[in-house]
Amino acid sequence: MAIKITDECINCGACEPECPNNAIYEGGVEWAIADGTSVKGDFILMNGASMEASQKNAPVADDTYFIVSDKCTECQGFHDEPQCAAVCPVDCCVPDEMYRETVDALLEKKSRLHL
Repeated sequence: MAIKITDECINCGACEPECPNNAIYEGGVEWAIADGTSVKGDFILMNGASMEASQKNAPVADDTYFIVSDKCTECQGFHDEPQCAAVCPVDCCVPDEMYRETVDALLEKKSRLHL
């Protein structure tokens, strides 16, 4: 399952540089699948839709850091635990119940993000 950042976020930014998928963005910042990945061309999202990897998208949140679920792999294949949660001083990086994924699915997502 992907990780989300809750309203308890204090905007310290500790999580952002720890993400191996560049799935974490500061509030109000546009995001793209291609940011920090090797993806080019079309990318199939978790909901089955297709998106151009370099397409800029509206921020998920304006006031706090946010995680793009389509890029989050819970650090599978990189680390033993989600690094955002490990460094968060207020424990606001938690599993996102909306996006339940198996370890195999997370590893497959990782392989699609890092060709």
